Amino acid sequence: MEYLHTMIRVKDLDASLDFFCNKLGLQEIRRRDSERGRFTLVFLATGPDAPTIELTHNWDQEDAYTVGRNFGHLAYAVDDIYATCQKLMDAGVTISRPPRDGYMAFVRSPDQVSVELLQKGEAKPVQEPWASMKNHGEW
Repeated sequence: MEYLHTMIRVKDLDASLDFFCNKLGLQEIRRRDSERGRFTLVFLATGPDAPTIELTHNWDQEDAYTVGRNFGHLAYAVDDIYATCQKLMDAGVTISRPPRDGYMAFVRSPDQVSVELLQKGEAKPVQEPWASMKNHGEW
């Protein structure tokens, strides 16, 4: 058996691509438009041989998709948890669960999908302003 991808339905493809590519740093690996099915599939990954996420954009979707924590979350290891969170904050992304422990943080995509960020290797030393930041919303 081979793991292929995780699929996320997105209402605004451009906003989702901005979040996942421009802010998180994923790369678009491939794309498929279906005029007949009226949808676009965009596959993103951290590199050409990495597992992918599939963004499914149904062209006629008008309402926001319902959100539930039963989906869980996506998770990515990062080289520097503090620098990554600062970069995301500077780009207007809310840090839902700040990296108070120097190891783990959560953010949400424009469609409210939870994304976990984990420090590669050992946790970084605890430091401000992260140590005293409160959670914001659900993560």
